[in-house]
Amino acid sequence: MLTNAAIEALVRDDEVHRDAYTSPEVFAHEMTHLFANTWVYVGHASQIAAVGDFITTTIGTAPVVMVRHTDQSIRVLHNRCPHKGTRVANDPCGNTGKFFRCPYHAWSFRTDGSIAAIPLPQGYNDTGFKQSEAAKGMTAVGAVHVYRDFVFARLSPHGIGFDDYFGASLSSLDNMVDRSPVGKLEIAGGVLRYMHKCNWKMLVDNLTDTCHPMVAHESSAGTAVALGKTLPAMHPAVEIYAPFMSPYTFYEGMGIRVWPNGHGHTGVQGSIHSNYSSVPGYFEQMVAAYGEDRAKEILGENRHNTVYFPNMTMKGPIQALRIFKPIAADRTLVESWTFRLVDAPDQLLERTILYSRLINAPSSPVGHDDLEMYERAQDSLHSDANPWVNMQRLARPADSGPVVNGTSELQMRNQFQAWKHFMTVTP
Repeated sequence: MLTNAAIEALVRDDEVHRDAYTSPEVFAHEMTHLFANTWVYVGHASQIAAVGDFITTTIGTAPVVMVRHTDQSIRVLHNRCPHKGTRVANDPCGNTGKFFRCPYHAWSFRTDGSIAAIPLPQGYNDTGFKQSEAAKGMTAVGAVHVYRDFVFARLSPHGIGFDDYFGASLSSLDNMVDRSPVGKLEIAGGVLRYMHKCNWKMLVDNLTDTCHPMVAHESSAGTAVALGKTLPAMHPAVEIYAPFMSPYTFYEGMGIRVWPNGHGHTGVQGSIHSNYSSVPGYFEQMVAAYGEDRAKEILGENRHNTVYFPNMTMKGPIQALRIFKPIAADRTLVESWTFRLVDAPDQLLERTILYSRLINAPSSPVGHDDLEMYERAQDSLHSDANPWVNMQRLARPADSGPVVNGTSELQMRNQFQAWKHFMTVTP
């Protein structure tokens, strides 16, 4: 069991010890502390529109099920039978009707987790069963909060509240939802998944690293841009690839902003999404819905990547969301989800799907550029040459403030200060 002092020793102001990425013991502590004490994205309300609809997922490595209860509320339960511990809901999604039924001994549970029936119930008479933990049914997670149809949960029943945890960082989520003329999103289609042989925090670090695109992606995005120059007109794929090859000065000018508790985003003064071609009729719809000034304000906000610590990242301008699901110290499952802007032109969804295929899919050449770097780092961090990972770029008093140089590693430092805090809070 790691002590608080041992955890704190892993994080300096501008360096992080390799054990934070490589140690199975640290990983186990993350699952019991970090992911218990923070608010973690579980799913979207549109995935469980009808009573009995459910999805299964994980918070850290803890299996949970999100379900629409009979009173239309959204419940998040530990996906574990209180009898022998069997996983109750096994499918990724579906409709369970009015109750879940354990496949092992047929104990059944209402969609709020309470016991609906037990076979041969007389066998528990005069045993003290009614006072047992099992009698309470499937255990609910510590807390659930639904914000604009995005469902978040905290495993621990005690801890920081939702509003205090996210604060002003919710402005990125607001902007993504407000891009719908009716202020509503819905999950579109399924999910892209692929496994990474690296620690989950490497992906989170990478999302606000703006010094790597023109280097790591030269072979993929650079090739696409070169081929695009031979075409008679701008191809939609090239329009998506081209900004990755922007120079350092472009990324410096984007700016970066951080918030408490590990949240932050790149792209304060524009981003790689700022100059996409316009979609006919969309701006007019937004003006009709919000008025011209507000429509310009919403669409003028083109943040690059927003990190919602610990493991969610989103791109508001193209309605894309990714989850970095920890499997082991050196294994991470990446899930990429796309959203439809309700009542907006379908061309916007087509662009989001194209982006996801080109950048976030298992077949993405850009994604595999990053994966190659993660796996090289995961392997080489075992070297005894230097036990520290450096995060000193622009770590100077003069480079602090609400918005800083877009190539600063400020957000990485911000994430690890939050990591250290929530790793040492008692659940």
